[in-house]
Amino acid sequence: MKKVIIMALVLLLAVTLVACTGAEPKAGGGAFKIGGTGPLTGGAAIYGNSVKQGAELAVAEINALEGIQLQLRYQDDEHNAEKAVNAYNALKDWKMQISLSSVTTTPGIATSKESFDDRMFGLTPSASSTAVTEGKDNIFQMCFADPNQGSASAQYISNNNLATKIAVIYKNDDAYSKGIYETFEITAKELALEIVSITTFTEDSQTDFSVQITDAQSKGADFIFLPMYYTPASLIFKQCDTIGYRPKFFGVDGMDGILTLEGFDIGLAEGVMLLTPFSADATDPLTKNFVTKYNEKYGEIPNQFAAGGYDSVYAIYKAILASDGDIAPTMGHAEICEKLIAIFNGNFVFDGVTGTGVSWDSNGQVSKDPKAVVIKNGEYVGM
Repeated sequence: MKKVIIMALVLLLAVTLVACTGAEPKAGGGAFKIGGTGPLTGGAAIYGNSVKQGAELAVAEINALEGIQLQLRYQDDEHNAEKAVNAYNALKDWKMQISLSSVTTTPGIATSKESFDDRMFGLTPSASSTAVTEGKDNIFQMCFADPNQGSASAQYISNNNLATKIAVIYKNDDAYSKGIYETFEITAKELALEIVSITTFTEDSQTDFSVQITDAQSKGADFIFLPMYYTPASLIFKQCDTIGYRPKFFGVDGMDGILTLEGFDIGLAEGVMLLTPFSADATDPLTKNFVTKYNEKYGEIPNQFAAGGYDSVYAIYKAILASDGDIAPTMGHAEICEKLIAIFNGNFVFDGVTGTGVSWDSNGQVSKDPKAVVIKNGEYVGM
């Protein structure tokens, strides 16, 4: 009997250690429970694990200060909306008080609706569709919204005379890709950029891009805009190279992570440009500290998803500090939600690794400056 009890205690301890991520909070005073969902397995796992690791690092640093204490838990949603809602509900059962929402857009749209109905404050590091925050006063984004990415990309291409004839390939059944494309096209026309080819693909057809590539090549495109995640982009790079077609490529934040894609020849991404809120080679103290500690802990250079997770946790922490003790871990999630909304909609300004002087509008969208980077010798380099 004694052996059975001991074994049960060991198993309970093991489950507890697996379930909790980040540094454990100090005893006494209580800790805020922060949860999020993301693809920790599957084709989009680079995004989910990067966000999770960045958030873990922030929690560990904050808890080491021995003031406000945080508990962090992530659930795997496999980049699937239905699974994301199930994961969100599991976090609610854990008594989550503040949500980091979901990592990717489609799950983010689903879980943000749940958060709105539950009056659970949400700050997503990277789910960028306007549908994530639209009509939901308690959901905010650390990432750029899709329309901003599209218009900023067109503006940057125009300002720097990067293209003569542009082709666009986007995923028409994905809110993220379609949303960026739509505002890119509008702004490109306003700036008199010449788009000679517009082609699309879907979830079921994202392995063979011969039709899209042939159309771009036949119409003389010297530049291809790719508002998409890195997995289909990697195939486009490979298939263009196979036929000897080498235009310039320009992506958005979903391209970040391609250098760590298993089995991908990173030489194919040489010269690829993208807009991102984070550049690991920046020399400011905040970024240097983050990159060094992240590399020490995880053995890799952080991408903008890791930076978004890190900043999201710190923004919540700074907002709690700004409340001057008016937000406590003993409160229910709905009460915390209303107080955080008031802070984020007030004069709250945040300095992080993805931007300084960061603020939010009443629609939950973030205001900060994008950064342009180019891939050189297997690394992201600021342009």
